[in-house]
Amino acid sequence: MVYTSRPVSANPSFSPPLESRIVAQQERMDFSALLDPSLLQAARYIYRTYFEVHPDQVQRPLGVAIDRFTHRGKLIFRNKPILLPQECFVPIGQIDSDLH
Repeated sequence: MVYTSRPVSANPSFSPPLESRIVAQQERMDFSALLDPSLLQAARYIYRTYFEVHPDQVQRPLGVAIDRFTHRGKLIFRNKPILLPQECFVPIGQIDSDLH
């Protein structure tokens, strides 16, 4: 006999495991509650400076990868950025929300 921590269902329309539902909820969370205001300010400065230096750039970035300690960052133009352990990602929607 096999024992499991959750009931096994023969019904193919069972709900996804709790872990995947938690991850999905975390992806939908509002980033404003998670970001340090100084990181957001630094990300806005990086974003604004980039477009002042490159006014002819037409590709819109997805956000800014920014170091939590030094506040140095770079614009991210590709999906699924790879971040260093001390970096965080500030999505462009969070940066743009107060600029316009």
